[in-house]
Amino acid sequence: MSPSLVANADLSPVTSGTVKGRVASVYSELQTSRIDHALPLPSVLKNPFKIVDGPASSAAGNPDEIAKLFPNLFGQPSALLVPNGADAVRSDEKLKIGVVLSGGQAPGGHNVISGIYDYLQDRAKGSVLYGFRGGPAGIMKCKYVELTSNYIYPYRNQGGFDMICSGRDKIETPEQFKQATETAVKLDLDGLVVIGGDDSNTNACLLAEHFRSKNLKTLVMGCPKTIDGDLKCKEVPASFGFDTACKIYAEMIGNVMIDARSTGKYYHFVRLMGRAASHITLECALQTHPNITIIGEEVAAKKQTLKNVTDYIVDIICKRAELGYNYGVILIPEGLIDFIPEVQQLIAELNEILAHEVVDEGGQWKKKLTKQSLQLFEFLPQAIQEQLMLERDPHGNVQVAKIETEKMLIQMVETELENRKQEGVNKGQFKGQSHFFGYEGRCGLPTNFDATYCYALGYGAGALLHSGKTGLISSVGNLAAPVEEWTVSGTALTALMDVERRHGKFKPVIKKAMVELDGTPFKKFVSMRDEWALNNRYISPGPIQFTGPTSGDVNHTLLLELGAQV
Repeated sequence: MSPSLVANADLSPVTSGTVKGRVASVYSELQTSRIDHALPLPSVLKNPFKIVDGPASSAAGNPDEIAKLFPNLFGQPSALLVPNGADAVRSDEKLKIGVVLSGGQAPGGHNVISGIYDYLQDRAKGSVLYGFRGGPAGIMKCKYVELTSNYIYPYRNQGGFDMICSGRDKIETPEQFKQATETAVKLDLDGLVVIGGDDSNTNACLLAEHFRSKNLKTLVMGCPKTIDGDLKCKEVPASFGFDTACKIYAEMIGNVMIDARSTGKYYHFVRLMGRAASHITLECALQTHPNITIIGEEVAAKKQTLKNVTDYIVDIICKRAELGYNYGVILIPEGLIDFIPEVQQLIAELNEILAHEVVDEGGQWKKKLTKQSLQLFEFLPQAIQEQLMLERDPHGNVQVAKIETEKMLIQMVETELENRKQEGVNKGQFKGQSHFFGYEGRCGLPTNFDATYCYALGYGAGALLHSGKTGLISSVGNLAAPVEEWTVSGTALTALMDVERRHGKFKPVIKKAMVELDGTPFKKFVSMRDEWALNNRYISPGPIQFTGPTSGDVNHTLLLELGAQV
């Protein structure tokens, strides 16, 4: 069948210049069918509601410091939407709301924007929604477009962030806060929704604090986005995009597993996204049952060295060889190298050296490394040494996505296997194949769960702003239940925060949620990994389904955390 043509969208810009969007884009039949896919809403959002405030909140860590940094917001309660005989908000109030996408892409972002827009159309007719283009820089430079029904239509239930595009700029200097204030005043904004991860939502809280300190009417609401799955807590059970990304990666891992079994001669080392936490790796393991899975948080807790990790992999490879299996699949989190204590120490020393001097080719700078760190640095393959020396990210951290940990482990495993062969304790064959599944998972068509979850997050954000709330993150809970029974609330952003030392100064940050080693998902994995190691229990989930028996399935991690049976 021939592809369908989506109708032209009204992309008339509010500012000068031409806005390029999905105009007369050629869509596949699946994309076209997804545009008009109807999304259910929690019943509390379909009917009249009121806001019920919870108890005063604290912080995830160092509450005294957070209180000093956020004197106008600290301690504010969560806000729960509950059914009411009549809406507690004014339907005749015309709002001007801005929305911005911040940070890396995650499937479902367009549905958050759609949810905000639909809330305004349903509950505050005549309101205006502005989309800031290119991330937070769009706020500072006042680059925006008015989001109309026609503009939004081609993006409903679609992947990507290209409706208004994203960016990684921060609003943190006095001049940048001044620019943001000027934009809020110029557009007469009643509210702003920041769709982003932990850093972006920290920025949202700083903006909310700043606007309140200046007595601006502009309220600020956050929305939890990251495929890494590390922006969550009891009140915010999931970050959007995680469900879709893991299912995309799981499909590819399943394909690789069948390839491994078909050829019978390759070990596939698969590095997966997740710089700070191993949630994606754990979820993909639960979905596909690989032979070996390394969880960074476990490595850190056990204070394992690179050699410990290598020996663990080699031990299983040798045992499989005895069973006649010279192939397998190994999952590795992107941030593994950052979890190994000896490597953490090396990186910390390198960060300090790189921050204060230019590294000379003669290697004199190495004299500033401790003996242990120098030995480790010299032990690493040349390519990894070079990657450790690359320019740091904006937070001063090593860019772990550029460190090819899977290739490093292949080399180290080869060396150790050769040593064992010389000792006569390894008679198997080994060929390693490396993979990095990264950006492939960030912009896929969102699963039914992410599409619906994001729509509810956006609709809820609109309701919270309309109710006069600021400095909260939109929260949708009870996710193991039918959508109609989902709860909708706002959680104080300061309640998620701690302080962290960055570039020599203490700064507020939303505390990342790591894989909990005493949590149900990890325990479930531990109970099965020995079986998976030696026996081929591979599962190939196949592509994401939008209809049929698996279309409503939610990821294992979320269900297990919520106490559901998997």
